[in-house]
Amino acid sequence: MHFGVNLNNREPLIAPQYSLHDLLDLSTAVEDAGFDSVWVGDSLFSKPRYEAISLLSAISQRTQNVKLGTACLVTSTRNPLYLALEWATLDVLSGGRTILGACMGNPEVGVRREFAALGLDFKHRAGIFEEGLEVLRSLWNDGSVTFDGEHFTYDDVAFYSGTEMGPLMPVQSPPPIWVVSNIRLLGNLDPAVATRRLHRACRRIVQLGSGWMTCCRAQHPEEVVEQLGYLNEAADVLEVDISDYAISYQVTMNIADSAEEAEAAFGQYISQYYPELSQSMDLSNWGPVGTPEQIIEWLETFREAGVTHFVCRFGDLDQFGQVERFAKEVLPHFDDN
Repeated sequence: MHFGVNLNNREPLIAPQYSLHDLLDLSTAVEDAGFDSVWVGDSLFSKPRYEAISLLSAISQRTQNVKLGTACLVTSTRNPLYLALEWATLDVLSGGRTILGACMGNPEVGVRREFAALGLDFKHRAGIFEEGLEVLRSLWNDGSVTFDGEHFTYDDVAFYSGTEMGPLMPVQSPPPIWVVSNIRLLGNLDPAVATRRLHRACRRIVQLGSGWMTCCRAQHPEEVVEQLGYLNEAADVLEVDISDYAISYQVTMNIADSAEEAEAAFGQYISQYYPELSQSMDLSNWGPVGTPEQIIEWLETFREAGVTHFVCRFGDLDQFGQVERFAKEVLPHFDDN
């Protein structure tokens, strides 16, 4: 089992006692506490936060061993050439420790406004997303890209002019890409629509990624099992071995002495962090709240469903206290499991 911590790069903008420098300090505390990865989120202006790649660059110089990831980066709003260059630079700075958690953008009104402000058609975000990942993989694997798609066209583009020793490349070839799929995020999808989307999402994960990342349906481990079934079907059809793919779940939680205490702190926190989604979703689907024993029970359930990596986000203004308590009272349970 693998456990990482989302450092909540929106929190310094909503919590007066938590600064960006505190967040950087938290990254080293997470590494020292025995977690194996740190993560940051992404949003342009619908949910403002400090920019993900710049922040991970700073964290790369404060840490030695933890993986550095995004949960998740909206790659469909970024030019893939610039993103390939920026991420390759981050991968070199960190000594090859990056994991790109990549998503296309959820259907919130705020996200739609971001696409509009950037001159992008939200209805075509899936195609933009998929083509962008193809471009990234080509540049990181081959050092150049020739591509003719609906949204991007490149003729032998490389980060290489002929005077350098070779193309600018990441340490990892390619850096891991964990493709986000949250098909059931808003629930109650028409079964035919859900099946169609599951098939496309799983083909995308198999073809363009090295892992699957999901979140926000914490009361439904059966949905993890469901999508893993479609994922294995896609792998069989495409003749790809996915036995070493990461199955990752970002879970928002709060640890306290009682469920009532945890629920109160959690609800207040999420309503500030995600004002739009918190009104449209059942808070119980964000993740477990309660005693360490209750947290362990939830993690065990989702591990049995197939999750291999947990990205833990703590819904509490006291980030340091939550990390310390999880490390002392939850992590040891999984040391020998």
